Amino acid sequence: MVTPVVAEQEEDIFMKREAISTSKAPAAIGPYSQAIAAGDFVFISGQIGLDPATGKLISPDFELQAKQTLENLRQIVLAAGCQMNQLVSVDVFLSNLGNFSKFNEIYSEFFTAPYPARAAVEVGNLPKGSCVEIKAILFKG
Repeated sequence: MVTPVVAEQEEDIFMKREAISTSKAPAAIGPYSQAIAAGDFVFISGQIGLDPATGKLISPDFELQAKQTLENLRQIVLAAGCQMNQLVSVDVFLSNLGNFSKFNEIYSEFFTAPYPARAAVEVGNLPKGSCVEIKAILFKG
């Protein structure tokens, strides 16, 4: 016979989550956290090229947006007490896959080998008309 889980035990079986945030990256523009730490991992929400001070896109220019997006990502990584080389997975969303080569050039300014696992896909639309959005998973262990 299986013993049902009682309410007092439920808290013990679920991993505790901690919100990570920094004023050096843009505030969330919806009901989500900049990042959530759970166990040895930090899950970083999608970042776009917003200026943290104004909450507006840094520029309509793809390259400037890509750099700002990666800088916003870096600031959240630092707020989690980690470094960029601890990122294990990065998902990139581009409004135009024609910018893939440009993005790779910029991306290589922020990362060194061994690079995180990565996906890059073209999407129809991104928040605030952004050209690029990046979400990532960080290993703290």
